[in-house]
Amino acid sequence: MKIQAAVVDKQNADFEIRDDVELADMGPDDLQVHMVASGICHSDEALRTGVAVIDYPIVLGHEGSGIVEKVGPEVTQFKPGDHVVLSFYGCGNCKSCLKGIPTQCENYAANNLSGVRPDGSAHFTEKGHNVADMFDQSSFTSTTVVRERNAVKVDKDLDLRKLGPLGCGYVTGSGTVLNTLKPKPGDTIAVFGTGAVGLAAMMAGRISGCTKVIAIDIVDSRLDLAKELGATDVINSKKVDDVVKAVQDLTGGYGVNYAVDTTGVASVISDSIQALAQGGTSAAIAVTNHHVDLDTWNDLCVNDKSVIGVNMGDSIPQVDIPRLIEFYKMGQFDFDKTEKFYKFSQINEANADSVSGKTIKPILVIDDSYVPGK
Repeated sequence: MKIQAAVVDKQNADFEIRDDVELADMGPDDLQVHMVASGICHSDEALRTGVAVIDYPIVLGHEGSGIVEKVGPEVTQFKPGDHVVLSFYGCGNCKSCLKGIPTQCENYAANNLSGVRPDGSAHFTEKGHNVADMFDQSSFTSTTVVRERNAVKVDKDLDLRKLGPLGCGYVTGSGTVLNTLKPKPGDTIAVFGTGAVGLAAMMAGRISGCTKVIAIDIVDSRLDLAKELGATDVINSKKVDDVVKAVQDLTGGYGVNYAVDTTGVASVISDSIQALAQGGTSAAIAVTNHHVDLDTWNDLCVNDKSVIGVNMGDSIPQVDIPRLIEFYKMGQFDFDKTEKFYKFSQINEANADSVSGKTIKPILVIDDSYVPGK
């Protein structure tokens, strides 16, 4: 079937919305999803600009939310009319998936970052030529087809337009804290960068009972929002001489037990390590091509520090997304305060606002007729 999709033809090209993209037929364990909305993530920009590469032309988008239109004969968990959030695909059969760690799926790259469907077939074509996909999802579309494992069912009384980023940005930031770092009540945490991922990590630090939740950024308006969302302290790194000392001063000279870097900037990653207390851990979670120089003895061994990478918050979307929604209902995870709606036709403006930092989490409303709660 022909669908509307935002296509990037080559590296650094703008998004172009087209009406002649052909969507693949459904497989036995597939869902056909009518897209309501999609968040724009910095990972989309990394692929558009070639910092990370799949192939071109490509249909991006991996923070989609929509309504199930059809299901394949082997689908057991969904039916037409269900509201869903889309996330990454884990095969479910490899050792990591069977251990409950789908973010470490042995087939993760092939299933999500190869540009084709998990079975190797084309997700999209245009005039007979393949168009690459992203995360076996490509949510910058009017309709898409995904595997059952890509989808998470959500309550119909929630505003579906707001929920898509739970499938990537929000679950990545919060999962890094809740699933991987696992701070205990009374621990301390610093989050470098207060975009959507950073604010999600920061809110998770508060939920975990950290007594110091320190947000660090260069934009005062973002730091104001961080305070509103639960940061105990904020630091504008442009306005202090030494960020590491500022963190230490807030923690009695010790530094923090945990740090999360969401910027991918080499100097900031280094600061996140230096700001750790003895025995502390820093998690690097940004998509970046920057490289960090480490003196493993002085930077790590002397004070028993650790630096780890975390993919997608070590999350199980079908477990973690409903958990975040419950925190949201309790008023402890107000992710929607980071969001701003744009029309699908405004995709290039929305992406530019994301890159510049003008908007923390742009949401493309693909279906203008959608009415929340129905």
